[in-house]
Amino acid sequence: MIAPIKAIIIDDEFLARKRVSNLLNDIKEIELIEECSSGKEAIKAINEKKPDLIFLDIQITDMTGFDILKELDESIMPLVIFITAFDEFALKAFDFFAFDYLLKPFKDERFFQSTNKVIELFTSNKSNGLNKKINNLLKYIENPNEGFSEIKHSKLAIKANGKVSFIEKNDIKYIQASGYYAEIFTEQKKYLLRESLNSLLEQLKSFNFIRIHRSTIINSSLIKEVLYSNYGEIDVKMQDEKLFRISKTHKKEFQKKMGI
Repeated sequence: MIAPIKAIIIDDEFLARKRVSNLLNDIKEIELIEECSSGKEAIKAINEKKPDLIFLDIQITDMTGFDILKELDESIMPLVIFITAFDEFALKAFDFFAFDYLLKPFKDERFFQSTNKVIELFTSNKSNGLNKKINNLLKYIENPNEGFSEIKHSKLAIKANGKVSFIEKNDIKYIQASGYYAEIFTEQKKYLLRESLNSLLEQLKSFNFIRIHRSTIINSSLIKEVLYSNYGEIDVKMQDEKLFRISKTHKKEFQKKMGI
């Protein structure tokens, strides 16, 4: 039998805190020792009470959840389960760095799944490496383009129908702009994501992706042929026979990257 896992809830919404509190009433291994509605309260409570676990909302009235973590000393860093209504940037980072996150509105079963993982972790005494994950997350938030040699960002987060899916970047054939959305095509299906092509290209820059038009990004490793017309125009034919015109703006960059 392990000692109770001391927990703090940090959320500026009363009903959100109440729900987590009620769910914790059914978990004897976790002891709720404090509820905080602001970042300043949270920092003070964590420093004084040194919890083992915090349920941390990302968007709080006076600061973000990341701002709170930055104020904590590494020696007292608790295990963190993030709570969010959906922040695309955060979710992409969570998959690589954080212990877990709860996507609002989450189901009771999802909450218990997360807390069971916490209990298993403390029971097996394997929680020592978690501080490093949180510190890596904070570094990533500050410098998202630098990355870390031990972490390979091989997946892209896609939110749809109340869930987040992660697809392999190398499985993406091409991406096309569609109004405020991006249509992401893989061999299996098409995904719709509310994100700009500039943002997606930044996430894919270490892979084989090239922008060939203001509305099109392609996976260069899946090009079948490059076709020239008599008027100096260039088209690319993909392995699935899809044909794309390369715009004049991106023509030189494409030729340089492809060595043609």
